Amino acid sequence: MKSNFYIILFCLTAVFQLSNAQKNYNLIVEGFDWGPAVSKVVLELNEEIKEPINYQNFSVNARRGPINDIKVSPSNGERRVINSYVSTPNGVRTQVSNFLTLVLEVGPTVSIANPFQYSRGNHWVDYKLSIVDKISLDHWGSEKERFIPLVDEFDLSGIFKGVNSGKEIHYAAYDPKSPEKKPLIIWLHGGGEGGEDPTIPLLGNKAANYASKEIQSLFGGAHVLIPQSPTRWMDSGSGTTRGEKDDIYFKDIKALIETYIKNNNVDESKIYVGGCSNGGYLSLKLLLEYPDLFAAGYISALAFWAENVTDSQLEKIKDKPIWFIHSKDDNTTDAESTAIPVYNRLMDLGAKDIHLSLYDHVIDITGAYGGKQFHYPGHWSWIYSHANKSYLDYDGKPVLQKGVPVNLMQWMSSKKL
Repeated sequence: MKSNFYIILFCLTAVFQLSNAQKNYNLIVEGFDWGPAVSKVVLELNEEIKEPINYQNFSVNARRGPINDIKVSPSNGERRVINSYVSTPNGVRTQVSNFLTLVLEVGPTVSIANPFQYSRGNHWVDYKLSIVDKISLDHWGSEKERFIPLVDEFDLSGIFKGVNSGKEIHYAAYDPKSPEKKPLIIWLHGGGEGGEDPTIPLLGNKAANYASKEIQSLFGGAHVLIPQSPTRWMDSGSGTTRGEKDDIYFKDIKALIETYIKNNNVDESKIYVGGCSNGGYLSLKLLLEYPDLFAAGYISALAFWAENVTDSQLEKIKDKPIWFIHSKDDNTTDAESTAIPVYNRLMDLGAKDIHLSLYDHVIDITGAYGGKQFHYPGHWSWIYSHANKSYLDYDGKPVLQKGVPVNLMQWMSSKKL
C-alpha cells in the first residue's frame, strides 16, 4: 500500500515538473487548396543541433477552442508527425540551429489541422498544441510566434470607408516594391470570407497565392488587392441580389481601386479583376459597369444569373478578355444558369477572347489525396484559379496565345488596355 502511494506521488511530481518546464513553440499556418492548415510546429531547444531529432519521438496533440462563442468541431485530437528537420525559428531549413521543425500531416479531411471554423463564415479558432518528446519528456505548450507564408507579405492594415454602403471595408494589399509601375491583380472573395480580418479571404481559399513567386514572375511583379466585404458582395441592402438589382458595394470597390491606384505605383493599363461565387458576381458587375477600367477578368463559380444580364450590357464587354472557370457539378451556382449562357451569348455577339474552363468535377490537383478520384465540392472551382491550373477552353482544346497553349495567368498577364 505504501509503495503504491510513492508511485502515485512520483507520477504527480513528474506531471507537475513537466507542466512547469513547458517550452515555447512557433506555429506555421499555410494555405492549401481546401483552405488553411497548421502544417508545422517549430520547437525551441536547449542547445544547437546539426541533425534532426527523430520525428517519431514526438507526440503532438491539438486543441481547437471556441472564439466568440462559435461552436468548434473537432475540438481536440492527435496530430500525426510525418517528418522533422533543423530549422530557423520560422521553419526554414538550416544547417545548425537550436530549433527543430516538426512537419504535421495535413489534408482536406484532416479537420483537426484547420485553424478556421465555418459558422456563417470562416473564423479563426483558438488553436493550441501540446508537444512531448517521449524520450526526454520535454514538453512544449506555449505558442510564442505564428508565421503564415505569403500572408505575412501582405499589408493587412488597409481600411476604406465605402462611399455608397457607408461601411468600412478592410483589405489586404501586396506591393511588389518596384520603382516601375506594375500591374494590379484584384481578387474578390466568396460568401464565406466576409468580415473585418483580411487574413480570412487570403487563406479561406488560398487567394494569397497571387503573391507567389510563380504567379508574380508571369507579370514581372504585380500589386495584389484583396478587399473584404463587411457582409457579402451580393448584399443589396434588403436581401441578396443575383444581378436583378444593384448590390451596395460595387461603387465602393471601384472607389477603393481608384484610391489604391492613386497611392501606389500601378500600371493603369494592366488592371485585372476576378473573384469566386459572391466575388465572381461582383467581378462581372464591375466589368459591366466600368469596362474601361479593366484589362481583363477571371471569374470562377460565377454567381451572377445570366437571365439578369441584358444584351446591351454584354455588348459593352464582348471585346473584354474574360476567362470563366466553373464545374458541371456546382450545386450552388449552376453553370447552366450562370457561366455557360453568359459565355454563349458573348460568343454569339462576336467575342474573340472569351474562354470557359468547364470541369466535370473539382479534383485533387496535387495528386496527394486521391487525384482524379477525390472530388471537392463542385462549387470550389476557384481552386483551379488560385493554383493557375486552367488550360482548356469550353471545347476541351487548349487556350492559345499567338498559337501557343497558355494557362490562365500567362494569358491574363499579356492583356492591357
